[in-house]
Amino acid sequence: MQHPFHVIVIGTSAGGMPALCQLVARLPADLPAAVLIVQHFAPDSSGQHLIDRLARNTPLRCRLPVNGEEVTPGTLYLAPPDRHMLLKDGVVLITKGPHENHYRPAADALFRSAAAYYGPNATGVVLTGMLHDGTAGLELIKRAGGRAVVQDPLEAEFPSMPESALSNVAIDHVVPLLEMGALLRQLVQTPVASLEAIPEDIQQEAAIAERVVGTIEEINQLGTSIPMSCPDCGGSLWELKSGKVLRYRCHTGHSYTGDFLLQRTQHGLEESLWVALRMLEERKNLLTNMGSRMLGSMSVQQEERVGEIKTHINRLREFLLSGSNEAINGYGGGHNNPVGSLAQSSFGSGSGSDERIPDLEPIQIGIIFGYGNDSRIHHFRCLVGASAAAAAGAYPEGSSP
Repeated sequence: MQHPFHVIVIGTSAGGMPALCQLVARLPADLPAAVLIVQHFAPDSSGQHLIDRLARNTPLRCRLPVNGEEVTPGTLYLAPPDRHMLLKDGVVLITKGPHENHYRPAADALFRSAAAYYGPNATGVVLTGMLHDGTAGLELIKRAGGRAVVQDPLEAEFPSMPESALSNVAIDHVVPLLEMGALLRQLVQTPVASLEAIPEDIQQEAAIAERVVGTIEEINQLGTSIPMSCPDCGGSLWELKSGKVLRYRCHTGHSYTGDFLLQRTQHGLEESLWVALRMLEERKNLLTNMGSRMLGSMSVQQEERVGEIKTHINRLREFLLSGSNEAINGYGGGHNNPVGSLAQSSFGSGSGSDERIPDLEPIQIGIIFGYGNDSRIHHFRCLVGASAAAAAGAYPEGSSP
């Protein structure tokens, strides 16, 4: 289907709202393009307050779209919380499809649909944010003939998303926010181009996202099955064949870049190590209690077994605390190591220490005051040091635990 106007699709995360307000303030009401935005925020937030904030800074009509709403030029659409926003044949689709790179809404999902249905008439923009969302989507837009624009990482509050895009995609324009509005106005003044050359794999992948779940036969056409499991659903993963950005997806729809999948496997490995440490601590305490009720040689044997487990516990603690964490997550020891800092707070600064933690069940260790009038937050800590908070309304709108 030929569309009579351009679309500008924007992805941003941390630091995004101030950047968006600066950018859309420089876009005119008669812009011959629709503007569609993915901003990461908490799934239980209301997007209306963000739409209201954007509307105060731009002459564009600002909408929190509903499923099936027609796309019109001169209008800004913000993806609702916990929903993907897609484009199809001139309308907006709002779906609760699988997370992509652990995000919903995801910039990659929006960008892919723009590439599939608008091709050379799509302009993708990545602004400030953490991690990698938008990188794979920008490459798809480029492959479909569109343009890729990135905020200058030197001025981005959080440069990770722009830097990821620059490292993996042939970006057309890298500009500061003050110059981006004029650039986008210039890009959408070009005549609308034909959609004949859009790659088939992009159209196939966009169609799968529209239906929320694909089939194994469809995914086999897009990539090759690999001996790895999806970190979100446990299903098989496929490595996608097209493009330069290394990407993976499962047949239920979860999608990852290679960088993000590496991060997720690192997180899983770290969690497994903490579980192992917790089980060893529990076994040590159980054997200690059993040994105190035994006499003679049986008591000596239990003490030997407890000593062996203490050795394993101390070695695992040292691994989590020391520079060996580089093997897990690329961090060295010290304050920059998130694993080490948690272990330090849990076990003390001395590696190999053997403090006894008497209670195996979570115990309340303190109360702090949170947001609102009745939001006292009860904090709990487990044996190995992980903590949790329990309170109604503990987190303000727009935030997450």
